[in-house]
Amino acid sequence: MNQTCMLKPGWHPLSIGLMVLGFVVFWPLGLAMLAYILWGDQMRGKFQAARREFGDMARDFDFGATTRRTGNVAFDDYRERELKRLEEERRRLDEMRAEFDEFLRELRRAKDQEEFDRFMARRNAG
Repeated sequence: MNQTCMLKPGWHPLSIGLMVLGFVVFWPLGLAMLAYILWGDQMRGKFQAARREFGDMARDFDFGATTRRTGNVAFDDYRERELKRLEEERRRLDEMRAEFDEFLRELRRAKDQEEFDRFMARRNAG
């Protein structure tokens, strides 16, 4: 599942407004918003890594579902082949998602570099 969020970490008018509102309503909310603004991008990567690790552990634990035999050899063989195929497909999808996340990081970096270069050109021209 791909989730996107309207509020991205960083110093944007919406995030600053929410931080100020959080401090006005209840100071820990403002502090949490400040932490999100400062470290939100770093935490997203750590949460995704933890989610992947937990998913791997849950698949490894497996509750004995694949080791139980039904007694029907043909069905058991079919089930094992399908589970292997699905696991391979899941691995490919995880790799594709990691590649896309890396692409987005590079895209953001290139955009930031372009904005910085434009700023420096204007600054040096003036």
